[in-house]
Amino acid sequence: MPFPSNYGVKVEFEYFMYGGTGADGLSIFLFDADVDNFAPGGFGGSLGYAPRNEQPGLTGAYLGLGFDAFGNYSNTTEGKSGGFLQGSTDLFPNSITLRKGGAGLTGYDYVIGRITHSPPANAPDLALDVQYRFPLSSGGPGTQRVTDPNSIGYRKVFLELEPHPSGTGYLVKLEMEVTTEAGKPRLVTIFPGYDFSFPAPQNLKIGFAASTGGETNFHEIRNLIVEVSADQALHIPEATDLTGLASCAGQENPFVIPEEDILLPNENSVLRCLQLFASAEEIEAMGEDVCQRARCLEQNRLLVLPEGIFAAGDEQNSFSFFPNEAYMGKEVTIYYTLTDSYGKTSGGNSITIKIEESPEPISLRVSGKSEEIDQVDICAGESVTLEGLGGEIYERYEWYQDGVLIEGAAGASFTTGEGGEYEVWAFNKKNCPASSNRVKVSLPGLPDSDIDSPVVGCVPGQVVDLTAEISGYDEEQYDYRLVGMGQVLMNEQLKTVETAGSYELSVKRKALDCYSDPISVEIVIQELELEADFDYGVKDTGVKDDVDGGVFPDDPIEFVNLADERAVAWEWSFGDGAVSQEQSPTHVFGRKGDFEVELLITDQYGCQQSVQKAISITRSYRLMVPTGFTPTEAQNKTFLPKQKGLVSFELLIFNTWGELIFRTDDIDTEGWDGTLKGKLMDAGVYAYRVNGTATDGEKVKQSGKFRLIR
Repeated sequence: MPFPSNYGVKVEFEYFMYGGTGADGLSIFLFDADVDNFAPGGFGGSLGYAPRNEQPGLTGAYLGLGFDAFGNYSNTTEGKSGGFLQGSTDLFPNSITLRKGGAGLTGYDYVIGRITHSPPANAPDLALDVQYRFPLSSGGPGTQRVTDPNSIGYRKVFLELEPHPSGTGYLVKLEMEVTTEAGKPRLVTIFPGYDFSFPAPQNLKIGFAASTGGETNFHEIRNLIVEVSADQALHIPEATDLTGLASCAGQENPFVIPEEDILLPNENSVLRCLQLFASAEEIEAMGEDVCQRARCLEQNRLLVLPEGIFAAGDEQNSFSFFPNEAYMGKEVTIYYTLTDSYGKTSGGNSITIKIEESPEPISLRVSGKSEEIDQVDICAGESVTLEGLGGEIYERYEWYQDGVLIEGAAGASFTTGEGGEYEVWAFNKKNCPASSNRVKVSLPGLPDSDIDSPVVGCVPGQVVDLTAEISGYDEEQYDYRLVGMGQVLMNEQLKTVETAGSYELSVKRKALDCYSDPISVEIVIQELELEADFDYGVKDTGVKDDVDGGVFPDDPIEFVNLADERAVAWEWSFGDGAVSQEQSPTHVFGRKGDFEVELLITDQYGCQQSVQKAISITRSYRLMVPTGFTPTEAQNKTFLPKQKGLVSFELLIFNTWGELIFRTDDIDTEGWDGTLKGKLMDAGVYAYRVNGTATDGEKVKQSGKFRLIR
């Protein structure tokens, strides 16, 4: 709960630090109540208040008081600003240290501190006098919290921030009740009234944090009391008795206490709560109990009486009353107090309300409808009439659109062309209202029935299913209308459009009569079906099968497009994983096998047709042997079989007696020139044999006869 900073603050609480090995400690801090996205500061020795290395300090920090058992809150380790002994990095266990505000990684400077027990040798002046010293922790491992002020280890804190005489900041006074000897609690002054003259935010909040690290400890507080420091400067809020109010039986009646009837005399104070009581004696019974009068108790927000139920509202000056119908015509009086943000509470005032008769219920209906409906849809530019019907004659009516009063609408019916949620209130002669049910008037939008035009039927005589092309087509909610070519087609009829031409498409909701603006649609139905065809052959030879000598793996095969001239795109699939978009491509298969070649053509409308043809690559080599040669002529002077696809080649020539007269294994040989040992052989018939290996490893053996001509 935020509180104004003007009058200072007094805080008291018991704290318990026990059961561990001396972990870091706890902090109490004040921060700006108006900051957004509050976050604590660094863990460990920063005690949730100061920064820790790259971790920012507490959001909106104004003042942070640390009860530091381990000793890091009072030094400059981990990025803190200032500390004991001009910023030493030594540990200072059992120290109570005050740091001022900061933001992010800057500020949070050391202000003042005291060591409460066992000071180091180099810092005797920082410690309390010997007779006042005490450890912050009430016990080590295995100990429990100490709640009895007469038991060793009890600790209680009294912190007061008295407004500074200069008007800026505070005088900080810190005292502690400690028990270090059984049965002898004592009050120890830590800071008698330190000058903390730093401007405070307009509104403050108080918070607590505790940290542990490698060491351990329990850190707890209880019996927290927060009061204003300069209480004598505060005044009691004032209110007035409320009379002349009327309520309506059987329904909730809201009321607001006028601001002019409330006096909040304390500077920057706001109304914190409204509390309700059955009698003035209940308020007097609280007497001078500060804790009772300063608190906003939940049980005082609801008051149940025979006459009805009173409840405090969300707005602090509002309440409601739900009267019992059995008390119609009678009055009920209750009492209330107002408490401000300083905890000051008014003395108590009365509220007197008369319980009037409520009218008969009223029903809101759409004109022409015999039953209540929750929603009515209308077209843009149309209107609907709403009627309030009830069981009595009403004095006046109030109409509301989306909870806002419609000015000038005072009759039993109301006509509107605007969307919104409508209700009517009918008032009887006692000015009591009956509220109707609510009716939503909706001007529903229409779907974006986008369609890619033209829509094409690729097969001559084919009907076109237009619904398949309409985005979001939903015949359950909408009606679709197609107009054109002397026709009006509706819904299911759009699935079988059989006439090409120009149309307009519009859509409406089934319950309404208004169609959307039409969109143009062109429907095309092909007169002739596309035809796909192609031819092929080995480049420059036209060979396409074994009859012509066979097709080889490394032969470039030309594919000639013979498809319909309407085609604008060609997609070839060669059956070996390769594809092409050329109109007439050339392709090398590179291996023997049977391949299914497909050509898919597409026209300007997206219509497609395809054709497939099988191509067989059966030969891995070719060997062509001449029947004779003429070694004495200028042409055809050597005998050489022509080959393709061989990686090794051996040629042997034999005479008619079977004697070997020529041999070569040179694959690049020019062949036999018809001589033996330099002498030209006689004309006649000779024999040959070829041995070789094809590119795919196939063995080649071929023999025959030829003629030497001279």
